[in-house]
Amino acid sequence: MQQRDPYQHHVNPEHYAELLEVKAQRLRDLFADFNPPSLQVHASAPSHFRLRAEFRLWHDGDRCFYAMFEPGDKSKVYEVREFPIASRLINELMTRLLEDIQPNELLRRKLFQVEFLTTLSGDALITLIYHKPLGDEWRAEAEALQARLGFPIVGRSRKQKLVLERDYVNEALQVDGKTLHYRQIEGGFTQPNGEMNQQMLSWARSAAADINNSDNNGEPSSDLLELYCGNGNFSMALANSFRRVLATEISKTSVAAAQVNIADNQLDNVVIARLSSEEFVQALRGERTFERLSGVDLSSYDFRTVLVDPPRAGLDDESVKQVQGYDNIIYISCNPNTLHDNLQVLCNTHEIRRFALFDQFPYTDHIETGVVLTRKNPS
Repeated sequence: MQQRDPYQHHVNPEHYAELLEVKAQRLRDLFADFNPPSLQVHASAPSHFRLRAEFRLWHDGDRCFYAMFEPGDKSKVYEVREFPIASRLINELMTRLLEDIQPNELLRRKLFQVEFLTTLSGDALITLIYHKPLGDEWRAEAEALQARLGFPIVGRSRKQKLVLERDYVNEALQVDGKTLHYRQIEGGFTQPNGEMNQQMLSWARSAAADINNSDNNGEPSSDLLELYCGNGNFSMALANSFRRVLATEISKTSVAAAQVNIADNQLDNVVIARLSSEEFVQALRGERTFERLSGVDLSSYDFRTVLVDPPRAGLDDESVKQVQGYDNIIYISCNPNTLHDNLQVLCNTHEIRRFALFDQFPYTDHIETGVVLTRKNPS
């Protein structure tokens, strides 16, 4: 049995403030043992905040529709005709794409997933994923579809990726009166809530300003080390808050995008190296040399601040010891429980100076947290 809109009973903007306060109190309770400063709560827009979405395409005879499933029960199929948490552009493209492919048997047949990636600046990318090889006939039809929709299309199948025009979107974020340019690659990680990302970047810049004020009368005289930098999301925003930025990331795709972002933002003080956190520690200690750090004189950097934005597992024990070596730690966490575990160690040497909640995912239990720590007895 097909049912419509699995979100209609869960997404109610009138209840958003109440739900956000539940998250905030949960965070206050979880971190109470550290006696942090007052929690800064950054609210999301209550609807149309998500810039990417993916849907199964369900086939019922000659008809197809976007589908979602009951969590843990794929026997319940929900037809999705609109998606209120997604950007308005995604909702528009959902309708236009479906209307266009419905009568086109070549485009519709064995299409099982559709992914949308959009930006605050109005760009979009559509990925069509198939259970069949994609040949020249498909390409011709998809290029015509691309022209009608006005946005690029990527076709995927087993061991196939066909890029008709480009496989990325161009984003322009507004942060503290400055425009920051980002290339966001199809399949790569990007912050899904663009407006919340702008708030996170502004918060990080404010934290950096406080650090500089205490270090050198507001003038940046030290360097920033960033681990898990992705496509340089924070690196670009913090570039003019520090003398230099050295950032590391293991994903080739993200590093390639970061290099484009450095050029597009005309930055000459940012270096992105494709290294894991563990590899960078080895390089910093002089235990190993890496061709990927060729031309980078690590001894010339004065790292007093480190920014980490780790995966849900948080920092491993060795990484915790590594970041403890810096006077200032800016920690962005997508899992408050692993952040709490890491702080059990970090707060032996540091104290929390800032404590923030960023509501990246309204109407869910997910909490994004930011803390700034400073050394209790700086050298």
